[in-house]
Amino acid sequence: MPVSTPEPPSPAQLFLIFARIGLTSFGGGLSGWLLREFVQQRKLMSEEDFLNGLSIAQALPGVNVTNMAIWIGYRLGGRNGAIASWLGIVVPAALLIVLISTAFSALAGFALTHVALAGAACAAIGLSLSMGLTAARRVPRRAFPLAIMAATFVAVAILQWPLIWTVLVAGSLSVAVSYSRG
Repeated sequence: MPVSTPEPPSPAQLFLIFARIGLTSFGGGLSGWLLREFVQQRKLMSEEDFLNGLSIAQALPGVNVTNMAIWIGYRLGGRNGAIASWLGIVVPAALLIVLISTAFSALAGFALTHVALAGAACAAIGLSLSMGLTAARRVPRRAFPLAIMAATFVAVAILQWPLIWTVLVAGSLSVAVSYSRG
């Protein structure tokens, strides 16, 4: 019996999915939400496709989650899907940020406000760590990809070299070697 693939969402559905994600999550954990939504729950793409898209989104200039929304939208709905996904992840969240910043200005003097923000930051870090571990699990267990991963970590986190140059050099080297291996 053949396995049926789910019907891709319409541009309006993509807008609503990304609006919900953008309004209910924040910080570095958005990639984790996208992984759960499109790979694990809706099964609209494979984990490998998602991680490939995440790599592209992180390599491009701009906000990773916005790049990822455009990439997912395009993959699932073409140009209209990309536009709808971009609008969904940006516009509702931007409006909410304006409202929250107005409220925060009024509540900044209360200690509970700072405690709540610290707790939210911890949750976002946990989601980012989860996404990083998922991606690291998928790195081929060969010496070269692991060396590139380790060298990038050392260069950015420990030596504090500029991210742009580290990504350009390590990324170019990694792409060239992967390409030459076929």
